[in-house]
Amino acid sequence: MHKSLLISKQIGIKLKIKSATVSCAESCTGGWISKIFTDTVGSSSWFEFGFITYSNKAKEKLLGIDNTLLIKFGGVSEVIVREMALGAQRKSGSSYSIAVSGIAGPNSVNFENPVGKVWFGFVRPDNKVFTIYHLFKGNRELIRRQSVYWALQIFYNEFLANIITK
Repeated sequence: MHKSLLISKQIGIKLKIKSATVSCAESCTGGWISKIFTDTVGSSSWFEFGFITYSNKAKEKLLGIDNTLLIKFGGVSEVIVREMALGAQRKSGSSYSIAVSGIAGPNSVNFENPVGKVWFGFVRPDNKVFTIYHLFKGNRELIRRQSVYWALQIFYNEFLANIITK
């Protein structure tokens, strides 16, 4: 079993204990986190929405992100991944949300966002937002795969690991 699927299973167990749900807003991962969640048996009880917001237009239309922010900061930035996470939670009504936006390659258009730079955003039920970025190495497939695993691992470790199972 792929390691991302193992973490997804643990996420599901912890969310069920809390009677909580999660939704995703994905750009560079193109729905891969949502796929991993829906590959997990029983996920219909804790996974709500998967927004694939690959373009800035999609971020604006589906998540309600202000176009002026997209123009000012670009689709791959802390500001935008924060807005993606908040938008996913707001639109879905989920307890938690996960957002991912990055440059998977093979090319990048600027030095501030090199290939492999991926921003992650997470929102808790109290609407507090946690953001972090990581610079991954590898080809497009590897960067995307690592981004999915990282998002799931951070979500589990930061928000769910301390929940006591029965």
